[in-house]
Amino acid sequence: MISSSSDTSWFAKASKHAAQPESTTQTSQADSALRSETLLRGKKNVDILHNGSRYKLQATKLGKLILTK
Repeated sequence: MISSSSDTSWFAKASKHAAQPESTTQTSQADSALRSETLLRGKKNVDILHNGSRYKLQATKLGKLILTK
């Protein structure tokens, strides 16, 4: 039996690379990616202001991120 999390991660990887050649994808991701640790600054959650609205970015115990308005 294959777990749903492995199915999801496989699909996500396949979808990302289908749109662009791999070298372009790797370069653009490296240039624009921010580490979650940088955003959270050692906290479990942080507020983000975007286009006049406040959002909350949370890190879960399982290492997932949740963004809510």
